[in-house]
Amino acid sequence: MSKTAKTLILILTDFLSIQTAFFLWCRLRSSMGFFAAYDFKTGAPTGLIIYSFWFLLFLFFGLYQAWHTRSRTDEFIDILKVVSVGVFLIFLVTFDLERDLERPFSISRVTVLLYWLLMVVLTGFCRALLRTVLRKMLEHGYGRQRTVIVGWGKKAWELYNQAEAAPALGYSIVGFVHPGEKTVKGAYRGVPLLGTLDRLHEVVRRRKIHEVLVAIPRRSERVLEQVISECNGLPVGMKIVPDLYDVIVGRVRTNQIYGFPLIEILPHLISPWERRVKRLLDFGFSLLALTAALPVCLLVAIAIKIDSKGPVIYSQERVGRNGRHFRVYKFRSMICDAEKHCGPVWAKKNDPRVTAVGRLLRKLRLDEIPQLWNVLKGDMSIVGPRPERPYFVEKLKTIYPLYSRRLLVRPGLTGWAQVKGRYDETIEDVKNKLEYDLYYLENMSLRMDLKIVLSTVATVLGGKGH
Repeated sequence: MSKTAKTLILILTDFLSIQTAFFLWCRLRSSMGFFAAYDFKTGAPTGLIIYSFWFLLFLFFGLYQAWHTRSRTDEFIDILKVVSVGVFLIFLVTFDLERDLERPFSISRVTVLLYWLLMVVLTGFCRALLRTVLRKMLEHGYGRQRTVIVGWGKKAWELYNQAEAAPALGYSIVGFVHPGEKTVKGAYRGVPLLGTLDRLHEVVRRRKIHEVLVAIPRRSERVLEQVISECNGLPVGMKIVPDLYDVIVGRVRTNQIYGFPLIEILPHLISPWERRVKRLLDFGFSLLALTAALPVCLLVAIAIKIDSKGPVIYSQERVGRNGRHFRVYKFRSMICDAEKHCGPVWAKKNDPRVTAVGRLLRKLRLDEIPQLWNVLKGDMSIVGPRPERPYFVEKLKTIYPLYSRRLLVRPGLTGWAQVKGRYDETIEDVKNKLEYDLYYLENMSLRMDLKIVLSTVATVLGGKGH
């Protein structure tokens, strides 16, 4: 069973439980004399509207993400939280200022709590029942995730034995990947050795792997970095055994269902609802800012034309989220064809190629205004790691394997590295900024974004930009 099929079954289960809760609530209110007799035919349109509200809310809070390895208790707690938020919103939307302020605790309003109870019980019970059924299916071999183990030897074999002993976790081990560089042939209990670590990307792609489990006998940052690098851009989960915990760069979460301890490397550390709010804020802010900045853009364009020959807008190919290439737009701050003779190079602090107007634009960050179009389109975000050119991305990935982790999120107009780091002039500067970018990934949140935006505003007002 595919992830899509499981999600569709979950959506159908929620549809039935939400409609049942609404139907029962309406019948109870009708029996209490609050409105006319209710039947399914007359109430179906309203029920569909109510379901649409709950579907969007569940989707917003990430209740349809991968969930087969979560405990029923954790899921019930999530249901309780989201239903409480939803019922509170319904309470506010249906609030009548004149009537309800007069009698705030009328029986009619208190029945909203009855609806909350029906939603929690029915949705929670149906999800628990579905999870139980799916686990039974997993135990019988249906719907498992195709998995490879990075490791070869006692520890990897023990991990294989544990996975086979806990079929409800959904791991179907299709092979091992040797962590060394030397090609070795072999098999354990009929499961083959598929190759060495430098072929992991190919193994995952060709064999349609869903999960990568790392089990090596000694702590090795090199192996872990290479696993992350090889899996970058692929739709796979990565988990390791606990004794490698302190070498992970990034937040981790322990999974111990059925006494099966694993540590998960999370590719997206921001919660689903924050990620969606972040995108909504990006869209709204960029749309308003572009509209408000039109007079400034006109003045900047005139100044650039008077100062030097060449186009007003400069575009360049950059690497975005998941390695996707896009063109970034900026007001031209350098002479035309600045890299014609030198090739791709980083700009220096006092770069002679920067024009007089360009120097002022960079100091006030006005050259970045056209990038708001990239934010509006979804290529970029207001806050995130700065997008880099493909030439430098490939070069830096060979030097720093963890560099590719920056590509897990949308690049930004500004970021923690820009606030804290120095101007990129050397490889060492890039390394320092990479550490700041990884810190941002570990602590990514709306609160962190607000802090970065305020720091950027302070930098611009202080004229400290480069």
